[in-house]
Amino acid sequence: MLKIIDIGMNHETAPIELRECLGGEADHTLKALAWMRNHASVREGLFLSTCNRVEALFITEEAEAAKESMMSFMAELGRRQIGDLLGCLYVLEDMNAVRHVFNVASSLDSMVVGEPQILGQIKEAYALATREKTSGVILNRLMHRAFHVAKRVRSETEICGAAVSISYAAVELAKKIFYVLEGKKVLLVGAGEMAELAARHLLTHGVSSLVVANRTFERAVEVAGHFKGVPVSFEEIDSELMNVDIVITSTASPDYVITQEQVKKCLRKRRNRPLFFIDIAVPRDVQPEVNDLNNVYLYDIDDLKGVVALNMAQRKEEAVRAGRIVEEEVAKFEKWLKTLAVVPTIVSLQDKAESIIRAEFGKSRSVLDQLSPTQYEAVEILTRSIVEKVLNDPIVFLKGRAGRSTVNTYLDLTKRLFGLNGMEAGGPGKADHGE
Repeated sequence: MLKIIDIGMNHETAPIELRECLGGEADHTLKALAWMRNHASVREGLFLSTCNRVEALFITEEAEAAKESMMSFMAELGRRQIGDLLGCLYVLEDMNAVRHVFNVASSLDSMVVGEPQILGQIKEAYALATREKTSGVILNRLMHRAFHVAKRVRSETEICGAAVSISYAAVELAKKIFYVLEGKKVLLVGAGEMAELAARHLLTHGVSSLVVANRTFERAVEVAGHFKGVPVSFEEIDSELMNVDIVITSTASPDYVITQEQVKKCLRKRRNRPLFFIDIAVPRDVQPEVNDLNNVYLYDIDDLKGVVALNMAQRKEEAVRAGRIVEEEVAKFEKWLKTLAVVPTIVSLQDKAESIIRAEFGKSRSVLDQLSPTQYEAVEILTRSIVEKVLNDPIVFLKGRAGRSTVNTYLDLTKRLFGLNGMEAGGPGKADHGE
């Protein structure tokens, strides 16, 4: 009996040092696929390696032997003792493995629920398995259903719709104030990592230009170079406040870098254009009273964390809805998988009918040759239509019994009734491609 097995480790079960051993080198995935292709107990296989997870997904008829061999291979791949891995690996079988694959593809099993990168990584892993000829009927179907589930989760829930990082939260707030970010100008004060990331996200959302101010001008030049921006000195901040729309601050200054008085002076010349401050510094760079000025909006790190916490709660709610979609799709896949048991008998039945048609047409060749091409085609269509209708009921009956405890009895009875013993078509073979 074919079994679906998933053996892996992720950010929750294994430290990064161990994950790096198994997935850190570029050729590890190819080595794993080559091993699966050549191992007698593995029928189909896929290997997924990301910064947060390493997983081997495979189909086998010899579950225990294949699991033991796979874990030994993974230890060898990472140049570790198998004992180092055992406490960090999860081993999932059949529908538990399918459910896990659907959850991973839908980003329900990610460090940040709803992040979009994992689906692309799974698609790359599947494309490589296809190229290396380790995928087959079951994996093909499983992967395509996983992509379908991920699409449903993204379109039917809001799991990806809320920012869950400080930098993304800053962009989300900026959009609420300006509606559209195209053409807006940003002043980056300081060179903190989160501020740089927020600036990068703003630029990808249409912000037109970036000015960088830093106490050390050389550092301003360096950071501006990353964004094709303009470096300025700290003394030029006042004049830049008149021109920009968004200010991101992230310095190590113990005192306020931007005061209410500074901002107040520039407002008249701005002619009521909104000015948005994102203060990611601790201690704060922007005097809190700035928020009291008209058309000025100030958010500090606590405000942004509040947005992130709210959005994380929203994602968790959406994850419950997404989980229902996953369960629905797992049930559909299980139903399809059970039909595989009756496929060889159905194929044999259809093959026998086709051989009878060919044989009888051969016997009647002398008569049929007297027909015009149109008449010959009409006879052939009529013959095949009659045969298909005769076979339809037994085929539908067998499919309806797939997965039941009595299926083997009905399969045996069908073989006896139609004389199929000895001509049964095989089930899905090793890396038998197609869906």
